[in-house]
Amino acid sequence: MTTPLAPRPDQATLLLYGGTVITCDGGSGSGSAIHRSTDRGAGSGTGSKTGISTGNTGNTATIAQAVAIHGNRILAVGRDDDLAALATPATQRVHLAGRTVMPGMTDGHAHLDREGLRKHLPSLQGARCIDDILDRIAQEVRRTPPGTWIVTQPIGEPPEYPDPAAGLREGRYPTRHDLDRVSPDHPVYIRPIWGYWRNRAPLVSIANTLALRLAGIDRHTVPPSPDITLGRDAQGDPDGTFSESTLVPIVEHTLMRVAPGFSAAQRASGLRRAMRAYNAVGTTAVFEGHGVAGEVIAAYRDVADQRAATVRATLTFSPRWRIEASEASEASPAGERNAPSTAADTAIELLRDWRTWLRRRHGDHPWVRLQGLYAEIDADPLNNQLRAANHPCTGWAGFQAGAALPASVLQALLIEAAREGIRVCGIWPTLLPLFQAAHRVHPIHDLRWVLGHQPVLTGEMIAIVHDLGLVITTHTNRHIHKDGDAWVEKRRNLSRNDGAMAGSTGSSNTRGSIPGTRDTSDPINDIVPLRRLLDAGIPVAFGSDNLPVSLFGPISHAVLRQSRTGNPVAPNQAITRAEALTIATMGGAWLTHDESVRGSITPGKLADLVLLNDNPLTCPPEALAGLRADQLIIDGRLHAADPPQEFSHD
Repeated sequence: MTTPLAPRPDQATLLLYGGTVITCDGGSGSGSAIHRSTDRGAGSGTGSKTGISTGNTGNTATIAQAVAIHGNRILAVGRDDDLAALATPATQRVHLAGRTVMPGMTDGHAHLDREGLRKHLPSLQGARCIDDILDRIAQEVRRTPPGTWIVTQPIGEPPEYPDPAAGLREGRYPTRHDLDRVSPDHPVYIRPIWGYWRNRAPLVSIANTLALRLAGIDRHTVPPSPDITLGRDAQGDPDGTFSESTLVPIVEHTLMRVAPGFSAAQRASGLRRAMRAYNAVGTTAVFEGHGVAGEVIAAYRDVADQRAATVRATLTFSPRWRIEASEASEASPAGERNAPSTAADTAIELLRDWRTWLRRRHGDHPWVRLQGLYAEIDADPLNNQLRAANHPCTGWAGFQAGAALPASVLQALLIEAAREGIRVCGIWPTLLPLFQAAHRVHPIHDLRWVLGHQPVLTGEMIAIVHDLGLVITTHTNRHIHKDGDAWVEKRRNLSRNDGAMAGSTGSSNTRGSIPGTRDTSDPINDIVPLRRLLDAGIPVAFGSDNLPVSLFGPISHAVLRQSRTGNPVAPNQAITRAEALTIATMGGAWLTHDESVRGSITPGKLADLVLLNDNPLTCPPEALAGLRADQLIIDGRLHAADPPQEFSHD
């Protein structure tokens, strides 16, 4: 039997045909002609803001029937009959049978690492009473050697864990006395949730008597933060419950730091699992704009080195300034001429040490790279210091609490970052004036600094964002879907107050000048104003924030503009389906400096594609959020998608 010859560079190793191919290439019309690669090393991305900001057109992509791939690059896009000539006997052929193909999407604020971590802990999901919880723990006791820690997932129903105690028959949390009934010889710790899963305090965790003893907690223990409350029994002794009036855990980094955190092996295997979950909903790349700590960077590198990565990851660095600064000061002999004299000097010195790899745009690894750093004003110094002291463990966060700095120190650091050409990412609107100040000293408009998680952007803010050349990453899962009704009410009240003020003064509120926009000054239109942003030519990328993982949720929010109750949320800011798909693909590629190598189905670009269960341009509106991948092409190879992720008992 003769083995077919391997295809030449101008022939297909993989051919997809008989479907609908949404290219997201910024073109229009149907793919009536063949488009072939003339440069195997790069695609035909425009590399300009107008290539991403889709403007007012509803049709922003060529629609084709077939895609030819050679190796890990797209060879050609066009009609079935035209591309058939590129196939050889050795070509792998996939008949799409009418299915839709689109570019793999980029999650612009993913927290991908969290998705896999939960699976490493015994689940308490579905527990309806304290005895149910004890049954789960008893199962772990039977298979765990005495003296070994048992650490479980939080109590409640993922992914949001709403009001866990209210979901238990007793209407209360278990105490150490309850846990001791099934685990007298094993230290047990029920972890708290990550507060942003629910967006509401308190966070509750629970330890049994042996765990409290190992942690050194007794009736004399004083919480290190006023945001921590130790539950006590009738005798005044700790009852094993900890309540935190914050959204980011402190107890696991302080009072209960003796309980095991996530190991390096767990983080790496969790990433592999999480990547498959993101792939299953069409995501093939992520940008971690909140920054990641060293332990997460190491896990990404481990997965990539094992050739197990199925998501391309661009990571921003989450530094631990306070601890680093303390160590640097202690290591410098008194009187040394170049010893740092202030916190700002220390931070700048560290930034200069790291500048070579922080200012990289394109790393030498195709699956994981570092690109810039995360910045935040420290609004919670005591608690952040407590969390950071548990270095290198970062818990659910995956980023350093010690990354936050006082505003004056951060301002000096941002100016230095601008001078060095280092990219900076942040998520709080308080950063905007600091970005402006840095820009006045060293222009940043070509550096693609990032501002994410903004629920509200006024006309004045949009004008500033435009002038600074920032990229906006959105969090519609929270600001439109979950909290949209609350934001509408807040902005409506603002409108009433503005109207009353205008009536008393005879003036009006112009709300700033927005380049290229066309809507009114109604404050409700400031809620995740995607229409304004696109009209102003501002690059935008969608982020899931891991709440949940699919970007088809944000695509649906951007198009339908409805809260989870079905109420409209700034409907004038709706965009078209095609525009939303372009944000999820080319917008994400621009965010990671990859617009010339991926993000559209364009000859010469990387072959990271998604075969969907329905067409996002034509499916019923209510079906948009639930779209998923049937199969994926990742780096030119065909993969089956995992079934939709369901939270279940492990």
